[in-house]
Formats: sequence, C-alpha cells, structure tokens
Amino acid sequence: MRSSFIFCGGGPSRVPLVVPDDALVIAADVGLAEAERLGVRVEILVGDMDSVDAGALERFEREGGEVRRYPDDKDATDLDLAIEAAVVAGVGRVVVVGGGGGRLDHLVGNALVLGSPRYAAVEVDGVFGGSRLHVCRGRRELAGTPGELISLLALGGPARGVRTEGLRWPLEDAVLDPGSSLGVSNRLLGDHAVVEVAEGVILAIRPGDEVSV
Repeated sequence: MRSSFIFCGGGPSRVPLVVPDDALVIAADVGLAEAERLGVRVEILVGDMDSVDAGALERFEREGGEVRRYPDDKDATDLDLAIEAAVVAGVGRVVVVGGGGGRLDHLVGNALVLGSPRYAAVEVDGVFGGSRLHVCRGRRELAGTPGELISLLALGGPARGVRTEGLRWPLEDAVLDPGSSLGVSNRLLGDHAVVEVAEGVILAIRPGDEVSV
C-alpha cells in the first residue's frame, strides 16, 4: 500500500518520522519549510503560496518540483487540497505532518479535515507537534507504548458499536457522542491497542511526545 506524507504549517513536528522511499510527498504551502527541515524531498507543492518562503519556492521550482497554485479566494484550505491530491493519486494511506502551534482554528480545522468522509477510502493519520492522531473507521490496530495516553473522540455524529482491546478502561459495544468525555484519557496496557467502530468515525489522539510513525 503506497502512502503519502503531507507536510503543513504550525511549527516543527517533534515525532521521529520514517518516510518510505516510494511515498508521495506533498507540501501544503508553508509546509515546504518543515519538509526541508527534515530533509524530505517534496514532489508536489499545493496552495495559494501566501505563506511559503519566496526563496524556498523559487528553489523548489528551479529543481523541477511540481507547483499547483490556487487563488487566495478558495473554498478549501491548503491542507484539504493537498490531501485531495494524494487521494486522487491513488495512495492507500495519508500521513499529515505539522506543528502543534500556530492558530488554534487552523489546528482544530486540520484535525477535523482528517476525518472528512471524502477521505474514507484511505487510512488517515496525523502528526501535530508531539501528538499523533488516527482516524478510526471499522477496525484499526495502533502501536504505542505501555501507559501511553489515548483519547477517543467521535466525529460528525455518534460512533456506535465501539469496542477496544489493550486499553486500561475497555469499551464494549459503546456509543460515543460528539462532545462526550467518555473516551478521554484512556491508557495503553501494552505496546498496541485495537479500536473497532461499527458505525461512525472516531479520532484517536495520542498526545504524548514519545511516539513513532
């Protein structure tokens, strides 16, 4: 399954990354700087180019990178457009990488975009600062460390038939409603956990720094 790594803004990521050689690497506007900081070669740069450094943009174009420019007055964020580009390219997994700082509305909006039904056909994960996010539809196995915090939040409506394995406080055929705190601050018992959702979408958030991709 080919993956796509998408770099966005918000400051540096603090999670060690391993980007496969065959991954499709996309930068959303100023995310080009984060990719460069990590030494990752970007294939496609997407956005309205209102935040990317002019010198970095010129260098990217000079080296043959593909630039997809959009007008300032658009109906989607640069990240949303970048994820769409990855999905259209036929990848099976998308990993969004960005910082945990910057504007709060951007951070929350980016997290919600990951769970959009438009991307239901691919496996979606996110790294924001030192936190890791996983979009859970159906069954997902998550690797981690014993004692690590994990919170389960419903997106877009109730998540029904929720079952977990490997967590300190297990759920069995549970219902998580948007805004419910039932799934907040659980912990991994071992080095992996399973989250199953019969209906709906869950965003699993691991807020600690000691995680890997």
